[in-house]
Amino acid sequence: MDFNVKKIVKDAGAAISRVVQMTEEKLGTSEKTELDAHFENLWDRADNTRNWTEKLVRNTEAVLIPNPGNRIEDFIYEKIDKKRPSRLSNLEYLGLDMIEAGNMFGPGTAYGSSLIKVGQWEQKLGQNERDFIGSAAMCFTQPLRKFLDTEMKTILKEKNLLETKRLDLDACKNRVRKARSMLGQPTKDGIPPEEVLEQAERDLRIAQSEFDRQAEITKLLLEGIGSSHAAHQRCLLEFVETQARFYSQCTTIMTDLQRELASSVKPGPILRLNSEDLEPAVPNNTRVSSPATFAPVIITSDDSEYSVL
Repeated sequence: MDFNVKKIVKDAGAAISRVVQMTEEKLGTSEKTELDAHFENLWDRADNTRNWTEKLVRNTEAVLIPNPGNRIEDFIYEKIDKKRPSRLSNLEYLGLDMIEAGNMFGPGTAYGSSLIKVGQWEQKLGQNERDFIGSAAMCFTQPLRKFLDTEMKTILKEKNLLETKRLDLDACKNRVRKARSMLGQPTKDGIPPEEVLEQAERDLRIAQSEFDRQAEITKLLLEGIGSSHAAHQRCLLEFVETQARFYSQCTTIMTDLQRELASSVKPGPILRLNSEDLEPAVPNNTRVSSPATFAPVIITSDDSEYSVL
C-alpha cells in the first residue's frame, strides 16, 4: 500500500493543532472566531428542527405501533432493506377469538351467531387499522425520517467541517500573533522572524478563505430548512386526511354492525310502568302486585296488551 508520508504528517500536525486550539478555548486563553448572528439563528432553527422531527417520528410510530418489539423489528428490516413482516392487528386477533368462540357455542344459537358476526366486523376494523398504519407511515413518518437520514445528516456533516475550518483559522491567527511578537528576536531554528511571519500570514489567508467558503456552503444548506418545513407541512396535512378517512371508515363499519345486530335480535316483551319501558320483560302469565297508583301494562311482541293486577 502506497502511503503519502508528508500528507500523514501534515494531517497529524493539523489534528494536534486543533486539539491545542480547542483546549486553549476551553481554558479561556485563546480567542474564538464567532459566526454572525444570522448564521447562529439559522443553526438554532435547524437544530430545533432536527430534535423535534426526531421526537415527532418516534412518538407517531409509538402511536401507530404500540408494541416496542414490533417497532424494533420493523426498524431492523428497514435498515437491511427487507420487507417488513405482515402481522395481524390486535383487533384481528380479537375477531378470530370471537369467531372461534361463536363456532364452539354453535352458530345456530343467538349468542354464537352474534359472536361470529361481531368477530367478522372486528376483523374488518383490524384490516382498516393496518391499512391506516401503512398509509400514515408512507405519507408522514417515512418522509420525516428520510429528511433526518439525508438532508439533516448532510447539514451536520458540513457544520462539523465548518467547525474544523474554524479551529484551523483560529490556530493560524494565534501563530500570526505569536510570529509578530517575535519580530526582532532571534529564533531557535535560525529562520528569520520575518519569514516565519510571512508563512504564518500566508497560512492565515488560506485558512480564512477555506473557512469563508465552508461557512457559505453550510449557510445555504441551513437556509433550505424553510423548504423542508413546507414539505413537512404537506406531509402533516396528508396524515390528517388519512386519519380522518380511517375514523370515518371505522364509524361506517360499526354503524353497519349495529344495524346487522339489531336486525338479527328478536325483541322480547316489554314492561311499561308509568309510561316507561322496563326490562327484563315479565312473562304473560305472571301476576304482579303493585300499588294502587300504578297501572302497569305488559306489551308483548305481537302488540297485545295485558293489564297486570
